[in-house]
Amino acid sequence: MDLYFKENTIVFLNGKFVPATEAKTGVYDQSLHYGNAVFEGIRAYHTSQGTQIFKAREHYQRLLNSAERMYMKVPYTLEQLTSLTYQLLEHNHLSSAYIRPLVFAGPNMSLKGAGKVSVMIAVWEWGNYLGNDVLDVMISSFQRPHPKAFFMEAKVAGHYVNSILASTEAQNEGYDDALLLDNEGNVAEGPGANFFYEKNGKLYTSPLGHILPGITRSTIMQIARQVGIEIIEKHSKPEDVMSADGAFFTSTALEVCGIRAINGTKLRKDWEDTLGYQLQALYKQKVLLGEYESYAII
Repeated sequence: MDLYFKENTIVFLNGKFVPATEAKTGVYDQSLHYGNAVFEGIRAYHTSQGTQIFKAREHYQRLLNSAERMYMKVPYTLEQLTSLTYQLLEHNHLSSAYIRPLVFAGPNMSLKGAGKVSVMIAVWEWGNYLGNDVLDVMISSFQRPHPKAFFMEAKVAGHYVNSILASTEAQNEGYDDALLLDNEGNVAEGPGANFFYEKNGKLYTSPLGHILPGITRSTIMQIARQVGIEIIEKHSKPEDVMSADGAFFTSTALEVCGIRAINGTKLRKDWEDTLGYQLQALYKQKVLLGEYESYAII
């Protein structure tokens, strides 16, 4: 069986809970041919209060906003999508899981709006998809798309062709992942994650515009400010980040993932001595217990 499903795995598809092995899509679907689909990455955690989907409202609101941007009408409310996801977790006997909702277009060979859409939700056990070690990353030869070419705030499947190219290039060159620049040569983000770097006790991250407004990104920024870490949103050049004390990626799939080196240049601090490492622990505490105020940054 595939990594993401087993013989008895259940998915939600167009109003029904069905075996993953029986879920079907069409070979003429517009999403298959042109990448016109929107999706989310969400996590559920086994917490002291039972299974909790972390920031379900924010994720599903972004899904609905993305769909609207792409002229897709989703026949479910935010509350219904959240309820269906909890039901799906129960069907699959999962208390901790990665959740992948997908809104995709039906048969349509034209380049007009999607028309009728399908809604699928899948859940599976998935750890950090790049592993648990700190990463060696390279600055990609590929750039993030220009914000006048796409809605950068929408999580659209077709945007991730750019991510596939950057990530594959990096791995073919012996790196773990990539770091992409924007069209003006500023550091933007990773193929599937937002980027932060530390310098002189402060954290820096790219401003919105060329990057996806990540929900994990905003959570980390909130936690950092509540424990007294200054975060500055500004454009940075590659030389700024290569001389950083530390750096990390954030995303739902990665959570908080440390970076050891960029283009073969080791960052100044070991990961365990960085603000990112401490924020990684605070983030895990928040998603598992909803508590982090008792932690102090030292």
